[in-house]
Amino acid sequence: MVTPSILVIEDDIALNQLLVQTLRNADYDVEGVACLAEARRHLSTHEPNLILLDCRLPDGYGMELFENGNRTLPPVVLLTAHGSVREAVNAMKAGAVEYLVKPIEIDDLELTIQRVLETITLREDYQFCKSQIEHQQHCKRMVGQSESMRKVHDLIRKVAPTNMSVLIHGESGVGKELVAAEIHKQSERAHRNYVALDCCSLQEKLFESELFGHEKGAFTGADRQKEGLIKVADGGTLFLDEIGEIEPNIQAKLLRVLETKRFRRVGGTNDLSSDVRIVAATNCNLEEMSEEGTFRQDLFYRLSGFVITIPPLRERREDIPELVEYFLQYHNFSRRVNKTISPTAMKELIAYDWPGNVRELKNVVERSIILAGHKTQIHPEHLIFSTSNKKKKEMGFELSFDHQPTLEEIEKHYLKLLLNKYSGHRSKVAQISGVSERNIYRLIKKYGLQTTGPDYYM
Repeated sequence: MVTPSILVIEDDIALNQLLVQTLRNADYDVEGVACLAEARRHLSTHEPNLILLDCRLPDGYGMELFENGNRTLPPVVLLTAHGSVREAVNAMKAGAVEYLVKPIEIDDLELTIQRVLETITLREDYQFCKSQIEHQQHCKRMVGQSESMRKVHDLIRKVAPTNMSVLIHGESGVGKELVAAEIHKQSERAHRNYVALDCCSLQEKLFESELFGHEKGAFTGADRQKEGLIKVADGGTLFLDEIGEIEPNIQAKLLRVLETKRFRRVGGTNDLSSDVRIVAATNCNLEEMSEEGTFRQDLFYRLSGFVITIPPLRERREDIPELVEYFLQYHNFSRRVNKTISPTAMKELIAYDWPGNVRELKNVVERSIILAGHKTQIHPEHLIFSTSNKKKKEMGFELSFDHQPTLEEIEKHYLKLLLNKYSGHRSKVAQISGVSERNIYRLIKKYGLQTTGPDYYM
C-alpha cells in the first residue's frame, strides 16, 4: 500500500522536528518546512495527502496558502497557540478540516490525522458506492460449470489474493468484465473501489483526463480540478476494457503507473501516487500488436504476467442451458409471466454458434421473452438470430489445441463438439460424420463421452 504523505509547516524548529519524527515513527511519509515560501516551493512539486499548518509563520499567516485559487490544497489541520472560537470558525470557513490548539498532545494529533485520512477515503469511496451496488446487482455471478469455465474459476482463485496485474483475453461478449469483477471480489481489495473504464468509448484527450484527471485550466472547459479514475481506485482495482485501443502516449503513462504507482494529472507537474491494481481486457492479440509496433512491448510484458483466456460460448455449449435459465430468472424488464423454454427451442440455442457469445445469448433470450407475450413457454418461433450470424453457423467450426494433437485426440474432440452442437442426437452426428450410428456408439464408449442429461439432450 502507498504510505500517506504529510507536510508539516511549523516555524518552531524543535516542534517541527518532533512532529516529523513522531509521525515517521507512526509509518507516515513526512516532510517538514518552516515558512510559507518553503511550503509553496514544496507544494509546487509534491501533493501530500495532508498538511499540518501553523497558523502564524515568519512570512505570513498560514491560511494564506488557501488564497491561491488556481490549485486545490489537500486537507489541512491548523495548529495555533492563539486558540479562539472566532479563529477556529474562520479557519474552517477558509478550508481547514481540523483545528488544534498548542500545546499539542501527540496522541490527540495522531488520532486527528487518522480520522482525517479515513474521512478522505470515505469521501473518495462515496461517489462510487451507488455504481458499485448497481454493478453487483446486474452482474450477480459467473454462470457455467463446464470444464473450461472451471479452469477460469481456478485461475481467478489463484491470482485474486495477489497484487499482480492481470490480462483477460477473449472474444467480444464472453464476459471479460465479469472475470475482472470476480478477481476484485476475491482479493484483499474487495472493500475498496472497483472502477471500470472502456478504453474505446472516449476520444484520446477525454480518455486521458478520465484516467489521470486534470488540473484547472489544463484545456478548454477544464474549469476545476478533476480526480482521475486511477486516483479514485486507490487501494482498489481499475479495470481497463479493450486496452488494445489506447494511444501510444497513454500507454507510456500507464506503464509508469504499473512500475512506480505514480502519475500526473493532465496539465499538472506534481507526481501523485495511487496504489491501484490494474486488470486489463482485450479481444486483440496484443503480442502480435507489440511485435508490429502498434502496442508497447514493455507494457504488454508488464500486463501479461498473468493471463486468463475466456473460451467462446461455442466451445462450452454445455453451459448454455444454465445461462438461459439464469437470463430467464434474472431479467429485470418484465415479471408478468414466469417463462420456461421448450426442448426444441433449447436445441436451437445449443446448436447455434454464438459469434456474439454470452452477450448475444442474453439478447436473444430477453427478446424471446417479449415475443412470447403471455405464453408461459418459449418456442423456436420466438428465437430471432442475426441473419449474417445464422449463415456463419452453417460453415462449421474449428478444432484448436495447445499442442500437436494425435489422431485420437482430434477424433475425440471432433465427436465431442458434434455431440454438444446437436444436443446428443447420435443419428444426426453419425449422418454428419459419415459413419454408422453403431460406430458412433462405439466411439462414445471408447472416449467416455457424456451424452446423458436433461430432456433436450435426448
